[in-house]
Amino acid sequence: MPTEPDPADSTAPPRSATDRVTTDGRLPLHRRLLPVIALLLLAPWAAECSWGGFAIDDFPPVLIFLGPMYGGAAILIRETARHLGAGWPTIVLLAAAFGVLQAGLVDQSLFNPGYLDDTQYADARAAAEASLVPGLGFSVGQAIDFVGNHVVLTICAPIVVVESFLGSERRLRPWLRRPGLAVVGVLYLLGSLLIFSDSSGRKGFLANPLQLGFAVAVVLALVAAALLPRWRRSRPRLIATSDGRRRRRAPHPLWVGLAVAVLPLGGDLAPGWAGVAVSLMLAAGTGSLVAFWASRSGWTQRHVLAAGSASLVTAAAFAYLVPPYSPGSPTTAVAGDVAVTVITVALVGGAWWRLRASPAVHVGAS
Repeated sequence: MPTEPDPADSTAPPRSATDRVTTDGRLPLHRRLLPVIALLLLAPWAAECSWGGFAIDDFPPVLIFLGPMYGGAAILIRETARHLGAGWPTIVLLAAAFGVLQAGLVDQSLFNPGYLDDTQYADARAAAEASLVPGLGFSVGQAIDFVGNHVVLTICAPIVVVESFLGSERRLRPWLRRPGLAVVGVLYLLGSLLIFSDSSGRKGFLANPLQLGFAVAVVLALVAAALLPRWRRSRPRLIATSDGRRRRRAPHPLWVGLAVAVLPLGGDLAPGWAGVAVSLMLAAGTGSLVAFWASRSGWTQRHVLAAGSASLVTAAAFAYLVPPYSPGSPTTAVAGDVAVTVITVALVGGAWWRLRASPAVHVGAS
């Protein structure tokens, strides 16, 4: 995914009124911590509640117990990319690494065939076994779902939404220094240890050495790819080409959002390995299309928000059609779905309003 130009670039608009600094040149502490706290809370909600996984009375426990792990990971990934001056490819790759780490090493749902047996998704085991990898004992189709949801819902969508509420200068700047990063890192480790050790987290299952080694290798490969220098942020490209002709403009953000919104449908189009192939081709095609559009003139943070929030909006829309993990009363289930709709509309609508109230800044692809 694309990113905005370096805030130090002379083409960047002036600092917004909400981002004014103190006399020593730094933002007040509450201004610096507000987006961190927002991301800490939004990541677990988007990961587990936005698609209808929990009833409304379970929202607070989800934020309390899963916030350090999911929110901590989102903050660390975002800060790593912004400290490196890297763009969305780094965030996406690190998000995928987190997804494998979470599903392969922390709760080990990737290898546990009975992970969902005590939920209303117990019948998913049969579909998962249709794309089982011999020897490693995991379903490729299920891996795409688990890791893909972590990429789009746990990490990317919350980062996009929170950054869109900020002024253009703060949007790409790091929020935390080393002490703050250390605190978030400890929170993430403690949160992950809680899930690993809790009976409702790993559920007593322990992957074998081959499975653990495979997960570690994939995580390291994704982290290495994410840290490649080529993903460092570049300056915005010129609107005119070398022969003086103007480049074609990026499409309306609505088309970008619609292109990304079809991604979750890939695995439902066909069962087994055919569904895996469709999902991978759809993901590759959508990613390439968004990257191509991002290289055009007129690509702004509004396009980034459309791409990043499309999965959140889609999840909220389908929340009415899926059951929560645990059965509950129809009243709490419907109340949870309505709450998801209200929260999603408030978040995405507020981010759009915030961007419409600020000057549109061209975003370079990186």
